[in-house]
Amino acid sequence: MKDPRPAGTCELWRVAVEINADAEDAVSGLIESHFGYPPSIYVDVETGRITATIFVKSPPARRDLTVIIREAFARMREFGLDPGTGRLSITRVRKQDWAESWKRHFKPFTVGPQLLVKPSWSKRKAIPGQRTVVIDPGLSFGTGQHPTTRFCLEQLATARIPSVCQPFLDIGTGSGILAISAAKLGYWPVHAFDFDPAAVRVAKENARKNRVKLHLTRGDITKMRRNAAKYDVVCANLTADLLENCAANVASLVKPSGRLILAGILRTQIFSVRKCFELRGFLARKSHAEGEWESLLLHRATN
Repeated sequence: MKDPRPAGTCELWRVAVEINADAEDAVSGLIESHFGYPPSIYVDVETGRITATIFVKSPPARRDLTVIIREAFARMREFGLDPGTGRLSITRVRKQDWAESWKRHFKPFTVGPQLLVKPSWSKRKAIPGQRTVVIDPGLSFGTGQHPTTRFCLEQLATARIPSVCQPFLDIGTGSGILAISAAKLGYWPVHAFDFDPAAVRVAKENARKNRVKLHLTRGDITKMRRNAAKYDVVCANLTADLLENCAANVASLVKPSGRLILAGILRTQIFSVRKCFELRGFLARKSHAEGEWESLLLHRATN
């Protein structure tokens, strides 16, 4: 993945497009095809507004980009998607404002009394007994701000049984935040994989910074062997179509009576995803909807 952050005294330009959750994947693909690397997705927790944002070294032609967005959004609507306003903003970011722009977007947060998730510049201290996970925002990988990732973190904290060995697997690890949090909570062994080699590199670096030992690899859930190791808790923060197409592979990785945490699912797709796993012996125990997103906690039957 290219890194648009400049060396020396170069300036950056922030390109942001307002979108709806329905079109997150489609707009990310559009921006990646135009600029050569994917955007970051920001969710304003107060307003619910979602923006796809990318930083470039020189300002793109506003008129050309506006036409591309307008035509792409029109095609999305023809296919039944609601992509949002498509409002485009292009602003210059001075070098000294680069770090400050991240700081305005990423604030520390807690997951119950068990976890504090924060960026490296935050001086916030954990309370007694609370583990700290340090994740700095990047250009494409999550920091836990998205409601689907928060749900996964909350379920990880709830499922942890002190002094018990609980193997954990993170499918589509991205920044590695879930795997790192699992290791901090005491899960062992902790395995994680991602199809994107850039994600694996980022996750390994984040694990090193957090001083946790993980087994991180590049992997493809569509080619996962059915006789692979099984886990007490499995997280799969993937798209609905991938979860449905690979339901058998995902299900085979969960131990009898184990937990499966599914996230990254649009509310309009949750019923279909749930049915795929119920047919494979899982029972839905909890769901959480926030905005356009819904997440699931499922338990696997013992037989």
